[in-house]
Formats: sequence, C-alpha cells, structure tokens
Amino acid sequence: MGQLDGKVAIITGASQGMGAAHAKLFVAEGAKVVITDINAEKGEAYADELGENAIFVKQDVASEQDWQTVVAATLEKWGQIDILVNNAGITYSKSLFDVSLADYQKIVNINQVSVFLGMKTVAAKMKEAGRGSIVNVSSLNGLVGGAIGYTDTKFAVRGMTKAAALELAHYGIRVNSVHPGVISTPMIHQGDTDAAVAEFAKSIPLGRIAEPEEVSKMVLFLASDNSSYSTGSEFVIDGGISAQ
Repeated sequence: MGQLDGKVAIITGASQGMGAAHAKLFVAEGAKVVITDINAEKGEAYADELGENAIFVKQDVASEQDWQTVVAATLEKWGQIDILVNNAGITYSKSLFDVSLADYQKIVNINQVSVFLGMKTVAAKMKEAGRGSIVNVSSLNGLVGGAIGYTDTKFAVRGMTKAAALELAHYGIRVNSVHPGVISTPMIHQGDTDAAVAEFAKSIPLGRIAEPEEVSKMVLFLASDNSSYSTGSEFVIDGGISAQ
C-alpha cells in the first residue's frame, strides 16, 4: 500500500532534476501524477517512462491561462486534485549591478508569480473537495541571503506559504514550504561548476551535497496524510548548513 494511494498530484518543472525525482516517487507511492514543464520533449518522454499513472502537460508556470489548462487537463483525466507541488524555478548568479530589469522580472515571474498562480488556481478546486496539500519548493536562500533575485523570490515563496496556510486551513488545505540546500541537479551543474560545488561540499556539516531523492522524501511526507497536522511550516533539507 502506497502513501499516496488514490491521490492525484500536479508537479511543476518535473521533466528533470528534483521535480522528476518527486514525480517518480509519487507514482511509486500510488499517486496519479501530472507532470508540467516548459520543455515538452523531455516532459513527454519522462511521462511515458513513468507509465500509465503519469501524463504530461506543457506549461509556462507564469501564465494564468496555462494554469487553467493544467487544472482542466487534470480534472478531465482523473477527476480530482489532491496535491500541488510548486517545484519549477530558475536561478542565476549575478551581481546586483549586473542584473537587468528583464532578468529580475523573469526570475520573479518563474519563481514567485508561478507559486501565487498555482495556489490560487488549484486551491479553488481543493476548496470544493474540502481537502488538499500544497508543497512550495523554496530554498535555503528563502531563509538566508544569497544571489539577488533568486533569494528575493525564495523569501517570497516562504511568505506566501504562511499567508496561504492561514487562509486555506479553514478549507482543509495544508500549505508548507521545503527549503533545500545544495542538491545535485542540472541547476547547480551549469557550466564549469563541479569543482566549486565539490569545494563547497566540504563546508557542509554532513560533508556532501544531497541527491534529489532525499528532497523527494520530504515532499512525499508533506503531500501525504502522514503530515496531517503540519501547515504553514518550513522544512529544511540542507545537511546542517543553516545550523552553523
């Protein structure tokens, strides 16, 4: 018996990295999963790989219309929505002086506005059912400082999580945020970064970076009924960095 038997989940940015790991674990635990991503080729291939309990819907997470399309496709296929994982996100490391307004607006749209739109659109359906779990993937940089733009949006996700949790609790909907530290995903392996990542890993109390599956287990806990009394809370997965 799986921890998500009978549940339907939407996971954004799930064609690779952490999102793909979440989707794989959710299917293994009995969920029906809607994978969304801007990359249709990867998303469709991954949904096929996961089998009959997964479908792919192409989505620009900053588009209100695309959110409505995703919800409609989910309801048409499986008739309910129990879980939303707002996982999609981007990052860049630029100086405050080098970030253009276009850069800033892009990261705000993808990392922050998408979470607002996702909660607003999906929670309306969860409210009708009187239940639901929303998991917003923030970052360690939603708790401590980091790159301009990325840090700003991840702090915003943390705040939106708390605000939504208070409003939606009355409808049986829980909202929590997950704050990963350094995770081995394509996002941190952009360009020639492996040496820098390996060096940084030495400063982590547990002495290594995490695998995406380790974050997925926390997301699974929050999505499942095992976390039935947790809402508006922050769950940190950083190998002890923030404890220093």
